Amino acid sequence: MTWTTTLGLRWPILQAPMAGAQDSALAIAVSRAGGLGALPGAMLSPEGLAAELEAIRAAGAGPINVNAFCHSEPAPDPERQARWQAALAPWYAEFGLDLETVPEGAGRRPFDHAACDAIKPYRPEVVSFHFGLPAPDLLARIKAWGATVLSSATTVAEARWLEAHGADAVIAQGLEAGGHRGHFLSDDLTRQMGTLALLPQIRQAVNLPVIAAGGIADARGVAAALALGADAVQVGTAFLCCPESRASTLHREALMSEGARHTALTNLYSGRPARGIVTRLVRELGPISEAVPAFPLAGAAIAPLRAAAEARGLGDASPLWAGQNASRCRAVPAAEVVRELARGVER
Repeated sequence: MTWTTTLGLRWPILQAPMAGAQDSALAIAVSRAGGLGALPGAMLSPEGLAAELEAIRAAGAGPINVNAFCHSEPAPDPERQARWQAALAPWYAEFGLDLETVPEGAGRRPFDHAACDAIKPYRPEVVSFHFGLPAPDLLARIKAWGATVLSSATTVAEARWLEAHGADAVIAQGLEAGGHRGHFLSDDLTRQMGTLALLPQIRQAVNLPVIAAGGIADARGVAAALALGADAVQVGTAFLCCPESRASTLHREALMSEGARHTALTNLYSGRPARGIVTRLVRELGPISEAVPAFPLAGAAIAPLRAAAEARGLGDASPLWAGQNASRCRAVPAAEVVRELARGVER
């Protein structure tokens, strides 16, 4: 019996959690199709988490993965904040916004006991993490109800760390993957590799199930990942144009355009590197800026700009998260995407 069949999955296919671009609807659709649907929790309050999990369990969709971030909350840095506001001042002027009214707030929560309290009654079969693992007492609470714990590794060293600190499986996140990089031992992006290089090295280094992520969008990609030793694959970008996704119209149009071929790792939208389609903001400020506040504080000043630009039909300041392979982004039901990916398992 394989690792994924013990979870009750028909296919070794995991839907990547995509905070801000999905809710329970996509997770339900993927789980019903035989994959593992995921609920991103980093932007949800404990009450929001409970409400989404209530919907998932009411749908009777099957196993579910709840995802959370494990970042440390940064201390405010007024000098850095001032540099960030100076960099954004021309943008605020262009859209008629007042920098003095920028709201405070992080926008993303690290996993804590309140979040654990919210999800415990629903006993998700899988709980996954980005940026390492939570504190040992939190990890013990999750494992007490029998959940399988996953976390992302962008290097072999991170995979070994996760194995040593209690992860049950490792997500090998290649450099191609969309959204936030899961790195947590080093901020040096030169240490990170593409999926086809990273996957076999992590497979050799750890004795845990390994899930391949990054650049996988169709049956051929699934077959290649499995041939290189993956026990399962995780796919995100290919689901973003599905009707069950909550991606904006601007985001969907960008994903299905030629512009989706040009992505970059940028820290402008949150403070940590994340891969998305190159926008005007990224072109003009550069993808990586030292003026950006620490994660996740950068997003507070971006949010009003994004809203103002989108009100004009522009994605100039929107985080259009996408991996390097958006070639299979189509406006088809999520179940159809799962069926296409599953053909790679049957080869």
